[in-house]
Amino acid sequence: MALLQISEPGASPQPHQRKQAVGIDLGTTNSLVALVRSGSAEVLLDEDGRAMLPSVVHYGKDGSRLVGALASHLAVSDPLNTLSSAKRLLGRGMADIHSLGARLPYDFDHDDGGMPKFRTCQGAVSPIQVSAEILRTLSERAEKALGVMLDGAVITVPAYFDDAQRQATKDAATLAGIKVLRLLNEPTAAAIAYGLDRADEGIIAVYDLGGGTFDISVLKLTKGVFQVLATGGDSALGGDDFDRAIADWIGEQMGLDLVIDPAQQRQLLVSARAAKESLTTSESTLINVEDWQGQLTREQLALLIEPMIEQTLRACKRALRDARVDIQSVNDIVLVGGSTRTPLVNTRVSEFFGRAARVDLDPDSVVAFGAALQAEVLIGNQSGKERLLLDVIPLSLGIETMGGLIEKIIHRNTTIPVSKAQEFTTFKNGQTVMAIHVLQGERELAGDCRSLARFELRDIPPMVAGGAKIRVTYQVDADGLLSVSAREVVSKVESRIEVKPSYGLGENEITQMLKDSFSHARDDMAARALREQQVEADRLAEDLSAALDHDQHLLELSEAQCLRMAVAELVELRGHCSDHNTLAQQVKALSKASEGFAAKRMDSNIKSALAGHTLDEIDQD
Repeated sequence: MALLQISEPGASPQPHQRKQAVGIDLGTTNSLVALVRSGSAEVLLDEDGRAMLPSVVHYGKDGSRLVGALASHLAVSDPLNTLSSAKRLLGRGMADIHSLGARLPYDFDHDDGGMPKFRTCQGAVSPIQVSAEILRTLSERAEKALGVMLDGAVITVPAYFDDAQRQATKDAATLAGIKVLRLLNEPTAAAIAYGLDRADEGIIAVYDLGGGTFDISVLKLTKGVFQVLATGGDSALGGDDFDRAIADWIGEQMGLDLVIDPAQQRQLLVSARAAKESLTTSESTLINVEDWQGQLTREQLALLIEPMIEQTLRACKRALRDARVDIQSVNDIVLVGGSTRTPLVNTRVSEFFGRAARVDLDPDSVVAFGAALQAEVLIGNQSGKERLLLDVIPLSLGIETMGGLIEKIIHRNTTIPVSKAQEFTTFKNGQTVMAIHVLQGERELAGDCRSLARFELRDIPPMVAGGAKIRVTYQVDADGLLSVSAREVVSKVESRIEVKPSYGLGENEITQMLKDSFSHARDDMAARALREQQVEADRLAEDLSAALDHDQHLLELSEAQCLRMAVAELVELRGHCSDHNTLAQQVKALSKASEGFAAKRMDSNIKSALAGHTLDEIDQD
């Protein structure tokens, strides 16, 4: 008898055969890769002993490609071919470039799908391709350190990344030849790195201040289950803004005009950043720029950056309110991002939460550490320590219905993975095709929400309007990626699509969409009510006109003329009326006026059905 070797699900069938997986923090400014050795996570270094890989790619005229520090050195001499901050454009469209153009001084092209592409000497390059170069470099660093090929990686993404941005990140990894074990939210990764998942329960606040963005996330931990309760922040606020404030102060001290040439502005920023970093450990620092020399103290720095820190704390208040958590209930505060090294940030955050923030891990590396620990579990090396991570979707997902309305199927802040379905029907008699328009947003009208995808359900059996039953199912997986299917219940014809749009939403856009949904709530409800009455008016006018064309002989000529005039009045009113109550009254009046005609049609149909049959035959039936 042959013997079969068995193992735990996800674990290697040969215990001594270890699989190799890493955690990757794909950052806007810098990226890192980490792995677990002897039970501890560590960041992998390059051949020069550097952990941080600048997220910069240079495309040379000779066909070469440089990634990291060597590429960043060419940013001044060859700016159009040296691409940085590509992460900001992952999952975005050309329409988003205008708001980012001042920070991304490149030439852009776009493909048919609307994805922005950088013009380089090697042709048009998408943000996905740029990110793939960075991921490939990190993967090669890991494989060189391990001496073997990687079996997979966990890649971190901001908590506010929507479906399009997550899919773009996953596509970049695929292009780099990396098997993605999981897309992990950055605040969750930080919490795992601190070992907070080993606690029984608690509320954790993750304060993440990087070079270009600020994020605050509130997580709930219950017996190893992470659940994101709320997330917020500012995608246009970070340590770079500290540098600009210091640079402006230096310019004022030097007596420079507000308009400074680019070379001088870069010099001021370099000096400002050096001064900021020096004040991390010193009470004061000397600054030398051209012929000017001055001193900057921590006290002066505090005056410059206090308004920005206060802005982050206001975002913390909003996140706690959204999570329905008071400050006293927060058990741990974790600081993430290099900008949290600024002493004033630590002090103000600790004062705000009323307890000392956790800073015992390197804020630059903590996200990569957490990703590596989770990768070790998902690859099967530590199957007994699997964690359950419950993230949420940032905005509602829905479908466009008649009248340009949105019917929400999965609401925002719903825990993922999730699957929800809802039944819809046809609008016209004999309708054999239904267009499915997938939307994301909080407003009531489809035009005010973000379009994600479109597809069609064909070969629906011809039925009367409202006869077909179309079951539309939305599924969001653990990575936050969406798939939609539509199925006609009777005939079982089906169509589905994996939603892979070419653009997505940034956190500030999500925040703005949520603000719009609140500030326009009353107007949106009125607009929805009007659209619903317009759809009802269209349906009644179309059905009654068709009935009159077919059965007008059942009425006196004057009766038929009155009904046709009433239909015409309803159609005219529908075209210019902006009050849903007025339109509803007109629809109700026409419905009542046509009741006699409907009764005569029913009697006529019954007589036709009984014609040629005796009472005995009817009784037998």
